[in-house]
Amino acid sequence: MTGGGAPLREDLLALTAETLASLGNRGLVKRAAKDLDAGAGPRVDCPSDGSVRGAHPDGSRTRLPVGVGLDAAECSCASTGVCRHRIGLVLAYQRLHAAAGPAAVPVLAWSPGEFDDAQLHAALGRTALAAARRAFERGYAATVHRADEARPVPWVELATCTVRFPVPHELGYALTDAAASWRGEAIALAVWAFRAADADAEDHGAERQVSVGGRPPAGPSVAAGRDGLGEAVALADELLLDGVAHTTPVFVAQLGRTGAALSRAALHWPAAALADLRRQVDAYAARDARYEATAVARLVAELHARRRAGAVDGPGVLGTQESADTPLRRVRLVALGCRISGRTTTERTAEVYFAQPDAGITLVLRRRWELTEGSDVTGGDLATRRLLGSPLRALAGANVVSENISRSPGRTVTIGRGRMTATSITPVGSAWADLPASLLVRDLAVHLRSWDNRPPRLIRPRVEADTARVLTVAAVGSVGYDAAQQRLEAVVRDPSGAAALIRADHDPVCPGRLDALAEALGSGRVRFVSGLLRREGGRPVLDPLAVLTGDELVICDLAADDGRSVPAPAAEHVPDPITRALASGLSALAYLAHTGLRGHTRIARDRLATAAAELRRTGLHAGAALLETVATALATESPDAAPAPWADAAIHLLVSLDVHQETDASGHAPASIT
Repeated sequence: MTGGGAPLREDLLALTAETLASLGNRGLVKRAAKDLDAGAGPRVDCPSDGSVRGAHPDGSRTRLPVGVGLDAAECSCASTGVCRHRIGLVLAYQRLHAAAGPAAVPVLAWSPGEFDDAQLHAALGRTALAAARRAFERGYAATVHRADEARPVPWVELATCTVRFPVPHELGYALTDAAASWRGEAIALAVWAFRAADADAEDHGAERQVSVGGRPPAGPSVAAGRDGLGEAVALADELLLDGVAHTTPVFVAQLGRTGAALSRAALHWPAAALADLRRQVDAYAARDARYEATAVARLVAELHARRRAGAVDGPGVLGTQESADTPLRRVRLVALGCRISGRTTTERTAEVYFAQPDAGITLVLRRRWELTEGSDVTGGDLATRRLLGSPLRALAGANVVSENISRSPGRTVTIGRGRMTATSITPVGSAWADLPASLLVRDLAVHLRSWDNRPPRLIRPRVEADTARVLTVAAVGSVGYDAAQQRLEAVVRDPSGAAALIRADHDPVCPGRLDALAEALGSGRVRFVSGLLRREGGRPVLDPLAVLTGDELVICDLAADDGRSVPAPAAEHVPDPITRALASGLSALAYLAHTGLRGHTRIARDRLATAAAELRRTGLHAGAALLETVATALATESPDAAPAPWADAAIHLLVSLDVHQETDASGHAPASIT
């Protein structure tokens, strides 16, 4: 090897093994390293122009010019992408300058927002930049993550993909999990997201949500016929006036048409809310147990809230111009377990939760089965059903590497089998231990603190599995069963000593869930628990999906019902007065949404009065006044004027309940159970 007197290539020295694997794949990196160890690596030449050249034993010639990524480098081999020769030349160059290798490169506080549009045009091309500008003009939402000690690479989370910048001040090495056809557009959008975050003088945090470009949607005064979101809110108000109990097939069809129009306009979050509302109306018409009056009230309030907030932050609240489905390049996923549901005897749904380590996010793969009437299919039975060519039990505890995957803005994924080599499924092994800090919780207090500035649930992005996490367990405390609630509860502690409550409810569809969970928690070998993390009264509560004990992965919903015994009774939990009062107010509003404002009865007004009085006794005077305003509108004015005060009251109570669940009585968000 010859080094010459050429300047040092800091970009090549900054390429870690993980980055090289992302640019190519792990197999190429391993083979290139093996060749070097065997003395079969390239001869390195560094001319004065700054490029790096390599002559390989097989006769291939490789050149790494300045200012371009590995995919744009030159190689005489037949490969059309990043090949082992390019990777081998990088590794050989790093060994030549071992003292200045990747381990010696410090974490730099730099921003990809430094790249101007001229640099983007030169690196990405005119077509990609033009497509990105169209998306910019329509507006989009993104989450910007700055480099820190925990994750020394700045990255951006877009609606349907992520973009990372592993080499400081070098655009050519930007990485994205989007397919090649969308790569350039995604990188440009990520750079502009950083630029928007950099323009905020008050932004000093490691993570920042931004809305980029676009114009605010029209305000509430725009006629419903000219405003798709306005039409959706008008339909919600019509539902309030007539009540779920009096809907017609014509109204249901209107919900479907309006939802489709919102989807075409890329207003994905209100479109999803409208779709859920239609499912609730259909469930009531079919006398389906999935119908919940409180769910209807929440969805109607959400549509009102999103339209109001959309005038300030359109992309973040509405999902504006986020692609409905984006194909991804080669992606590695780590399964976190599975949730089985099905409230009727004619269908079952499996939701397999995945972590995408490179992006630091979670995704959901959903599969629904239609069953014959009267079928008694349980989660244990579904464990052997095949999905992507593997039993569901194997897929829910596997590492999945796929080249045939697409992702929606709501983080649901579709994985196709395609070619035989397009998707590989292997046991999860120890992959949970290697998950990034955004997914693997080692300190509950630190992790939950990052949630403190989230917007209210009513206007957050409708992201599936947003709270799926893996909790590191240092100790398991009490494990008990509440027979009245048919609920298993256990207290576990993380390595920092903070406690979390593991809470799982019985479901006849998964009769073995609680027994399997109790046995796993009592084994004395628990290392990790995956599940959906939330806060209740400031306490961290985990709804478990799977437990890793030693080398065994227990997927609770897929466990067979073998008659194992449950533990001793759990301590009784009494709802606090604030939660009880807020729930009472929401129940009164939900009753009105079910029966209809036009057909309201004295019973409905009495429920409002009772709930308002309970809120006042609890000190929640604003909520009580809003309920009284609804009652007054019903009693003294035309019911047609009542939807607006109903929406005001519902939004206030839902946000109040959300905030109360996130904090304790002192106004803080603790990460331990007292």
